[in-house]
Amino acid sequence: MQAEVDRRESGGTAKLVYFIYLGSLVFGILVIVGLIIAYVNRDRSGGWVDEHYRFQIRTFWIGMLYLVIVIIAFFFLIGWILLGLLVIWWIVRCAKGLRAVSRSEPYPNVMTWLW
Repeated sequence: MQAEVDRRESGGTAKLVYFIYLGSLVFGILVIVGLIIAYVNRDRSGGWVDEHYRFQIRTFWIGMLYLVIVIIAFFFLIGWILLGLLVIWWIVRCAKGLRAVSRSEPYPNVMTWLW
């Protein structure tokens, strides 16, 4: 019983980072807070939670790369479409991560560039 409680508690910070990432869609600076939390905790928890922190860090850096592409695309008048796709990509990654944390499972494919 105690091991199950510890598993749920250890996913709380990872879940918080996903919510912070979602909040960053409204308040952009929050993404930096989430990234810092993920970096600080990435090797502390052990096991399945570390996979979430690694995924969250990758989500940030891949998202920044995609954002640069979106900014460049604004010069070619397709930036708004790509920005919408980037927001959808961000939400899907966070939603899948939240679902996995709620089930006390690692993220299924941490190395993916999609979802």
